[in-house]
Amino acid sequence: MNKTLAFLARVDRTLVRIGQVAAWAGVALITVTIFDVITRRFLVLGSTKLQELEWHFHVILFGFCLAFAYLKDAHVRIDLVRERLPQRVRWWIEAAGCIFFLLPYCALVVWFSVDFVTKSFLQNEISASATGLSHRWLIKSVIPLSFTMLGIAGLVVLARKIIQLFGPPEAAAAVTEAERAGQTGYSGSVT
Repeated sequence: MNKTLAFLARVDRTLVRIGQVAAWAGVALITVTIFDVITRRFLVLGSTKLQELEWHFHVILFGFCLAFAYLKDAHVRIDLVRERLPQRVRWWIEAAGCIFFLLPYCALVVWFSVDFVTKSFLQNEISASATGLSHRWLIKSVIPLSFTMLGIAGLVVLARKIIQLFGPPEAAAAVTEAERAGQTGYSGSVT
C-alpha cells in the first residue's frame, strides 16, 4: 500500500506542478492584453498576432490547469447538496462520477481531438488571418494533452476514493488527511 500511495503522490505532485507552471500563463495573458489595449487605444496599432496570442494563453491557462483544479478540488460543485451528505456517500459519488462521467468524457475528447490535431499538423494549418500566427496545430495539441492529464487526475482521485472506501483504515486515514490538508503527498507509513 505504501508503494501505491507513493505512486499516487508522485503523479499528483507532477500534475499539480504542471498546473502551477501553466498558471503563469495568466500573467503573460494579462501582459499581452494590456499591451494590446494600450497600443490599440493610444497608438492606433492593431495586431491580429497579439489577439491570437491572447487566445493561446487562454487555452494554455485553462487546459493545463484542469487537472490541477480537479486534484485540488477547486472545480465547480453543487455543494448545497454534497456537503450535507455523509463523507462515505461523498466518496461513492466522487468514484461514480469519475467512472461514469469524467473518465469516459476525457477518453472521448482525447479520441476525437487527436484526429483534429493530426489534420491540423498535416495541413500545416495557420491562422485564417493573413497577419495571424502560424503553426495552429501547436495550440490545438493542448486539447488532447490537457484532457489526458485530466483523465490521469481522475484516475488518481478514483484510486484515492477506492482506498478510502475499501483500503486499510490507516491508508484511508492518510489519504483523507492529505486531502483535508490540501497536500499532494501522503504522510505516515501504511502497510
